[in-house]
Amino acid sequence: MVTVSVCMIVRNEEAVLVRCLDSLAGVADEIVIADTGSTDRTKKIAAAYTPKLYDFPWGGDFSAARNFAFSKASMEYIYSADADEVLDAESRQKFMELKRTLSPETEIVQMRYANQLRYNTTYNFDAELRPKLYRRLRTFRWTGPVHEAVELSPRIVDSEITVFHMPQSLHSPRDFSILEKAAAAGSMDERLARMYAKELFISGTDRDFLAAYPYFAAVLHDEARSLDEVRVAQCVAAHAARLKNDGTELFKAALKNVIAEPCAEVCCELGAWFFRKGDWEEAATWYFTASSGVESELDVRTSGSIPLLCLAQCYEKLGMVQEAQNCRAKAAHCA
Repeated sequence: MVTVSVCMIVRNEEAVLVRCLDSLAGVADEIVIADTGSTDRTKKIAAAYTPKLYDFPWGGDFSAARNFAFSKASMEYIYSADADEVLDAESRQKFMELKRTLSPETEIVQMRYANQLRYNTTYNFDAELRPKLYRRLRTFRWTGPVHEAVELSPRIVDSEITVFHMPQSLHSPRDFSILEKAAAAGSMDERLARMYAKELFISGTDRDFLAAYPYFAAVLHDEARSLDEVRVAQCVAAHAARLKNDGTELFKAALKNVIAEPCAEVCCELGAWFFRKGDWEEAATWYFTASSGVESELDVRTSGSIPLLCLAQCYEKLGMVQEAQNCRAKAAHCA
């Protein structure tokens, strides 16, 4: 049977920490908790479960905190947990079975991460596979009887274990504060920029979009950026320009997007622009396009419920009552 270190970073998690740690009973061979500055009972609760409780000064960097927690682990595998996650009885039993049967050559185990959509900020699915269990020390192996090479690809296993993400509030204000600093410092890579844009579309306020606009607008004029980066930036820039009532910048971003392969987010922005101008027919054209045949870049709702509900409003303005009712009914059964 393999051994598992549960590694966590926490801060003011007294409302959910017991629930999380109790759900890991029998799974964890040791628990490592790095506290980043709790002012409630979090540390007292954590101390009842593990002697490996450490203070880690918060510097606005989740990776640094997780790396510190990982460095204190001593078991064969590390399970990365958050305080607002829960394993139910079925998944806990599957985890125990995994520990008994896992091949020692496995380096990463993916588990189904089930989001509570009310507090989802960056993920578009009810559940999706996500790496959760990692071999602490990696062994490099030579492969091939001749022309041998070191195997570099990790050995990944997809499990049937479900981790339930059950937060009690949105994390967006915290996230946006960190993301804005990263953008200003020029430390935003392509992956993080896409996550930033996703979080903006799923839970961002007008203020968040306007704060992000300078970064994403600059991407549009940077020839070194990839096509994927540019398409993400077009979505954010179009939305922010519409908020600023800047038609020139909106259409600069939007037209470059739709002339190639339009995405639903940009189509929705054009629909919103024309709706505000009172041009219900043109607005309906773009909302219809968003809901029928194009894909979303960042938020699946922009190719589902959002344009359908907006299209219903357009139809109502045009006196097309039955069509509006059909759109609302369809919206109720999609993302």
